[in-house]
Amino acid sequence: MYANARSMGNKQEELEAMVQQSYDVVAITETWWDDSHGWSTALNGYKLLRRDRQGRRGGGVALHIKQTFDTVGIETKEDGVECLWVRIKGKANKADILLGVCYHPPNQEEDVDNLFYKQLGNVSRSSALVLVGDFNRADIC
Repeated sequence: MYANARSMGNKQEELEAMVQQSYDVVAITETWWDDSHGWSTALNGYKLLRRDRQGRRGGGVALHIKQTFDTVGIETKEDGVECLWVRIKGKANKADILLGVCYHPPNQEEDVDNLFYKQLGNVSRSSALVLVGDFNRADIC
């Protein structure tokens, strides 16, 4: 499941209700989380991975992944790129899946776009790639 929350502050109960639909992965953009929010915790039965926006309000991305999946978070060094990457280990000769959730704010600077393209190239050497997010671009589908 993917959703743009535009602030998770008042949507935690709604998220918990939606997850009862048995989603394996829940990807969220615009969480607006920071370290001061105690309610931004993992849902029951899920691991929570987050990348909060640093230095200004808004933005941020998160993944809730069922605890039954073997996952490895992928560290990236490109500052300003609001993406979170995780490798979900395949089972019994199945390929790993690389999952990314990204938020591209409106009017993002071109140099940050170029950092995103570099990051995507570095992490996407997997044969199975799933990329979701809010790219705020009218010219892509």
